[in-house]
Amino acid sequence: MKSILLLVSIFSFYQFSSAQNKIIKANSKTVSIRDGDIFKKNTWTISPEIKPDVYETSNLGKKVIFYTDIDSISIKITNKTQYDFIIVLNDSIKAPTQIKYKPSYLDILKKASKFNSNDTRKIPVFEYQDKENPNLVALRKGFKLDSIAGKGNQTLKILNLLHWVHDLIPHDGNHENPVVKNAMSMINQCKKEDRGLNCRGLATVLNECYLSLGFKSRFVTCMPKDSVFNDCHVINMVFLDEQKKWIWVDPTNDAYVMNEKGELINIEEVREKLINNKPLILNPDANWNNRSSTTKENYLYQYMAKNLYRFSCPLVSEYDSETRLKGKEIVYVELLPLDGFQQKPDKDEYFSNTNNTKVITYKTNNPNIFWKVP
Repeated sequence: MKSILLLVSIFSFYQFSSAQNKIIKANSKTVSIRDGDIFKKNTWTISPEIKPDVYETSNLGKKVIFYTDIDSISIKITNKTQYDFIIVLNDSIKAPTQIKYKPSYLDILKKASKFNSNDTRKIPVFEYQDKENPNLVALRKGFKLDSIAGKGNQTLKILNLLHWVHDLIPHDGNHENPVVKNAMSMINQCKKEDRGLNCRGLATVLNECYLSLGFKSRFVTCMPKDSVFNDCHVINMVFLDEQKKWIWVDPTNDAYVMNEKGELINIEEVREKLINNKPLILNPDANWNNRSSTTKENYLYQYMAKNLYRFSCPLVSEYDSETRLKGKEIVYVELLPLDGFQQKPDKDEYFSNTNNTKVITYKTNNPNIFWKVP
C-alpha cells in the first residue's frame, strides 16, 4: 500500500511540475553550462534550498544550455528571457532553477543618458599642489622619485612611476586603507606591516608621487549607475604638457589605454569609445599584483564598463587630501550623466561628528568642467 501511495505521489509531482515548468533530471549536483560560445565545465552546483537558483546571462540572441550528468535543457536568450525549470536530483529532490537575461555592464553604459555641456552650476576651479610643498619635497627626496621617473620624456616618466608604485605596494581590495592617507605614511606602513592597499590607496600614493614631480594629476573614483553599490574603482588621470591632454593610469592593474594608433588616451575617451564600439588597446603587460594578466575584455569591456557611468574626484589635488582631521574641509566634484541618481542637491555638505571633518560635494552634468585641463 505504501509503495502504491509513493508511486502515485511521484506521478502527481511530475504531472504537476510538467504543467508548470520543464523538468530535467540529474544524479550529480554538478552541472556544466554552455553560454553562447563559452563552455563552463562543472561550474554550477544544484542548490535546492535556493528558490529559484538564478543563472544570469548577457548573451542576447545566443543559446544557454544546462548539462547535467544525464540530461540537458536549452533556451535561446532574448531581452525578455526569464525561463523557469526544475532540476530533479536523484529522482526525489527538486531544485527550482531560472535562466534570466541581464543586460551587460557595457549595455547599461551604452544606454546612459548624455552629459550636458550647458550645465552652468557654479563649481570652484580645480587646483593642483605645487611640487615645492614641503611634504611633496620630502616624498620626492625620500624615495628618490626623480631617479625612478628617469630622464626620458613626460610619458616615460609617468609610466615609470606607475610601474614603481604597482610593484612596490600590492593591491588588497579586502581591507580598509590606513587612517593616515598620504603616500609617505602609507608606503611605510605597508612595508612595516607587510600589507597592501585598495585601489583608492594605490591611486592616492601614485597621485602624490606625480604631484611631487610637478605633474598635474588627480585620482578619480569611477562608479557604476547604481545609487548604492559595494564596488567601484579608483584610477589616476595625469596631464601631459607635451600633448595638452589627460591620460588614463591605473596602478592597481599597472594599466594604461591607447587608441587604434597606439596613442595614450584619457578616461573620457575610453568611455566614449566603449559606448561607440571603437577600438581600444590595453598595454600588454597590464597585470594584477604580478600574478595574473589583466585582459582587455575583462578589464575594459566588463569591469570598467560598469564603473565608467559617473565620476568623482577631490577639488584640490594635494598631499594628504583624504586624511580626516579636526576642522578639515574636504571638497569633491561629481560628474553625473543626466539619468544618474542623486542629481540634487547641487552642493551637498556633510559634517562628521567622529572626526570633526566637513565634506562638501559639488555636482555637475558638464564634462567640460570636470575634465578641464589645467
